[in-house]
Amino acid sequence: MAGQIKRIVFMGTPDFARTVLQKVLEWPGGTVTGVYTQPDRPSGRGRKVSFPPVKELALERGLPVLQPHNFKSAEEVRRLEEFDPHYLVVAAYGLILPPAVLDAAAEMPINVHASLLPLYRGAAPIQRAIIDGQSQTGISIMRLTPGMDEGPVLMEECLDIQKQDTAQTLHDKLADLGGKLVVKTLEKLQHEKIVPVEQDHAKATYAGKLTKKEGDISWDRPAQEIHDRIRGMFPWPGAFFNWKSPAGKTIRLKVYPGRTGGERPPEISPGTLVGLVEECLCIACQDRMYLTPTVKPENSKEMSARSFYCGFMQKCRE
Repeated sequence: MAGQIKRIVFMGTPDFARTVLQKVLEWPGGTVTGVYTQPDRPSGRGRKVSFPPVKELALERGLPVLQPHNFKSAEEVRRLEEFDPHYLVVAAYGLILPPAVLDAAAEMPINVHASLLPLYRGAAPIQRAIIDGQSQTGISIMRLTPGMDEGPVLMEECLDIQKQDTAQTLHDKLADLGGKLVVKTLEKLQHEKIVPVEQDHAKATYAGKLTKKEGDISWDRPAQEIHDRIRGMFPWPGAFFNWKSPAGKTIRLKVYPGRTGGERPPEISPGTLVGLVEECLCIACQDRMYLTPTVKPENSKEMSARSFYCGFMQKCRE
C-alpha cells in the first residue's frame, strides 16, 4: 500500500553494508526494525574480538541486533518472522539465505550487489573488476532468490572505474551508490513502478573470494596488467614479490598502487629494481617500467620509495 511506512529488516556485515544501512535509515518511507549481521570474531594480531561495522551502527541507533551462525533451525526463522518485515534488505551479509528466510518478507527480499549483473556474481566483484582491467562497473538491486546473485534485477546504475581507482576507493563509491540506489528502489516499489528484469544467465561471470596467493606479482607480465592487479588487491590482501638483494638476501615486499612508466630497456630484466624515478621505486615489467611511491618490507612498516632506496637498497650494497 502506497504511503504506508514499511518495516525493514536489514542484513549485512562489513563497511560496504554499513554505508548502505546508513542510507536506508535515512529513508522516511521505512523503519528498520531489526538488523542481522555475522557473529563477532577475533581480528588483528592480538585476536581481540571486534564488532562487525553494521553492528556498531545498529547499536548506535538502538536497533535490535541478531547474529546467528546460520538459519538452519526453525527457531531462527521464527525470530525473523516476528519482525514481520515488508522488506528484507541484504548487502554483503555473508550467509546463504534459505527460502524460508526469503519468504519472511511480506513484499520482497532485496539484495544490493556491487556489479552489473549477471557479470561478477559472487564475493569479490569490486576487486575482480579492477584486476580484470574493466573500465566500468556499477550497482545492481535485485530480488533475492535461492541461487547466488541470480534474481531478477529491479534497478541498476553504472559507475566508471577511474585509472587510479583501487579496490578501496571503488568500494567506497559503490557503497554510497548502493545505498542511494536501494532507497530509490524502495521508493519506486512503494508506487509499483518497477518491472523486474530477468538476468541472462548464459552471460554470467563469477567473482570468487580473493586469496593472498593471488597477490604474488609476476613482473614478466605487461605493466598495465600488473598495475590493475596491484590496484585490485589494495588494501587487502595486498600485492607483493620476493626481492633478492645484491647481497643475496631475499626480502618480501608489498607494493602499493603507483603508475606505469616508460618502456623497459632491453638490457634490464623484468623484476629488476632499477632505483628511484620521480620519487618512486622503479621496477621493470615485461614491456614498461612500474613506478610505486610506497612499499612495505615484510616485518617492517610501510615506507616511501626513497626511504626504501636509501635504507634497504643502499645498505644491501654495502
